[in-house]
Amino acid sequence: MSRARGVQQEMQRFLGIRPVQVAELELDGSGVLRPGPGSPPVTPGEVFVLVRRAGRPIGTLLAQVPEGTDPKSVLLDLAARRHGNAGPAGGRAPAPARGPARVPFTTVVVATRERAEKLAHALDSLLAQDHPDFEIVVVDNARVTHATRDLVRRKYAERVRYVTEPVPGLAVAHNKGVGAARGEVIAFTDDDVVADPRWLTELTAPFTADPGLGCATGLILPARLGTPAQVLLESHGGFAKGFTARTYDPKEPPADEPLFPFTAGRFGSGANMAFRAEVLRAVGCFDPATGAGTLARGGDDLYGFVRVLADGHRLHYTPRALVWHHHRETWRDLETQAYGYGAGLTAYLTAILVNRPGLLPAFLARLPRGIAHARTLTAGREAEATAGGAPGGHDDRSHAWPGRLSRLQRRGMLYGPLGYLRARRAWRGAAR
Repeated sequence: MSRARGVQQEMQRFLGIRPVQVAELELDGSGVLRPGPGSPPVTPGEVFVLVRRAGRPIGTLLAQVPEGTDPKSVLLDLAARRHGNAGPAGGRAPAPARGPARVPFTTVVVATRERAEKLAHALDSLLAQDHPDFEIVVVDNARVTHATRDLVRRKYAERVRYVTEPVPGLAVAHNKGVGAARGEVIAFTDDDVVADPRWLTELTAPFTADPGLGCATGLILPARLGTPAQVLLESHGGFAKGFTARTYDPKEPPADEPLFPFTAGRFGSGANMAFRAEVLRAVGCFDPATGAGTLARGGDDLYGFVRVLADGHRLHYTPRALVWHHHRETWRDLETQAYGYGAGLTAYLTAILVNRPGLLPAFLARLPRGIAHARTLTAGREAEATAGGAPGGHDDRSHAWPGRLSRLQRRGMLYGPLGYLRARRAWRGAAR
């Protein structure tokens, strides 16, 4: 089959993907069924459901609600059969919280650029957090208009601090937020998320429990699955990292992570992460030549994870810290994302070796497995639909991953080191 014919067939399959409803379900005595953020009430049809117990996320399911049936009854029955009285790892269900967790004073940094409408939804959810002691800093990055400034001043007044960063780039914007932060812990999220009311409490409580913790990450689920691009991405796992909490300790490298700590994408994503402020500052914050908005295209969050681990601090992932993310909506968005993901992956690795050359021997020792891992990342996705077995049980791969997206990701990987070096040169020029 010719390449052009193959791409045409991929596009036909892509355009045939139908929307999926998003909802959340309490699997306890209340049995409350709620639509996802910004979604209408659930009706018959396909539904992606977050299952909670005592308010805590324990898993997801993808279900078909038949016409003429009650969605709540159907979904409760399916959720009970799948999750029963057990938690995500097959043990006991998590007990209800006994009281408010002890949490540190926290700064939440939200970097944004010309997306005032989405930012407003994010800020509304952040201001509804049950965390008792936090501040919010909005960083307006490389602004073109005053829309973000006007929104913050008009609607949020003294509740949100507003700062600007003229140099474009997500890492640069995050570093500006770090400079303005007063918190013991600094949390980061994006302007296109809706944060669960307990997000910040659950994300920051581990820092109190573990003095050696340098970083925490949390669960990211789709706010909407209304377009083929959104459904395709989530059917291949999206940004979710599962429903089992895990701590990564550089003193005890995980046996199932032979590339540790260089597979930073396993640890979490920038839309849901927090750092102990003194640790983040001690490693020099984020490399300003990485991240969206630079020639490196991404990798700023992964860089931060590895730097913290390489300095001997632990990283903890918790599914209790949940944000709902608005995935990219179009095919062109997916192309951009695939290329950017590949570029960001190798760009951050380049940044790590440039800034911490002492890690080169460890990196070279893992390089053969790393090349095999990179091939798996792209080639594996091109396979036709396979059985699940992925984060949260919702990576069902019910839609084949288009080969064009895998090829774009590979091209991005080849470009990443050059992109980083160009971005580094550009940043040095701007900083003079």
